[in-house]
Amino acid sequence: MATTTTTWKSSASQPDFSSILKEQELFGTGRGEDAADQINSWFDELMLQSGLGISPSMLLAVCLCTGVTLGGLIFVIQENLLTTALAALIGFMLPVIVAIVARSQRQDAMTRQIPPMLEELARAARTGRSVEQSLAMVAADTPHPLGTELKLSSGRVEMGIPLRDALRDLPHRTGLRTLSLLCMTLTIQQQTGGDVVTVLERLSRTVRDRLLYQGRLRAATAASRATAILMIVLPPAVLAFFVFRKPTYLTELMSSSWGRNTTILAICLDIIGAIWIMQILKSSEQT
Repeated sequence: MATTTTTWKSSASQPDFSSILKEQELFGTGRGEDAADQINSWFDELMLQSGLGISPSMLLAVCLCTGVTLGGLIFVIQENLLTTALAALIGFMLPVIVAIVARSQRQDAMTRQIPPMLEELARAARTGRSVEQSLAMVAADTPHPLGTELKLSSGRVEMGIPLRDALRDLPHRTGLRTLSLLCMTLTIQQQTGGDVVTVLERLSRTVRDRLLYQGRLRAATAASRATAILMIVLPPAVLAFFVFRKPTYLTELMSSSWGRNTTILAICLDIIGAIWIMQILKSSEQT
């Protein structure tokens, strides 16, 4: 069998693959050239890793619909432009929050599936199967959502794409650093050989120990995380309570320079604190 050096990106332009490969819709370039490109790239990654199965433009359309619906409902009830704008902003952000929660749940589910998958992959390799055959067998036996991603990579291998290129974007599609270790292990083993069974078993034990450590860390920092979430949610909740209790509250507050400056400063500090807290939580729980 002749060897091929065609990569995944170049195979998309081949006539044999042009009818079955779907073009991916992206807003960002992934290079992070400016703040706008970083936001667009983050949004692309969110849609890819959430597993919702919709395009970024479709989610933006849903955000627009929910924002207009909630804002219009509040305007009909209160007939106040400030509360209408606040409700429209909340409605616009709701689908994005749903996507963030879906991504977090999907990543947690895949993280729990990784150790059994690695053990099964080691058992398949111990029987004398090649890396490609072992990967195909494990992908067929692994349930959703990790199994779906493995089947996609295995299907690319069956299409003639080299294993290295077929596994290249698996960590990016899932957002899990652990899978980058798996991809590196399989790629190096295919190129240089070695005892892949021992490596996979050690990697499985390492992942299990890491999950155990993270479970203990979450239990130890539960109170701190609850306090952080409360600090993020409480100020907008208090403002929403007073606004819906008295529709003219925000108008009267913004009519004076003291109230307007204080409100703008409080909003800026709350946003900075929320970003800071989310970064701390992300760095402590990232897998």
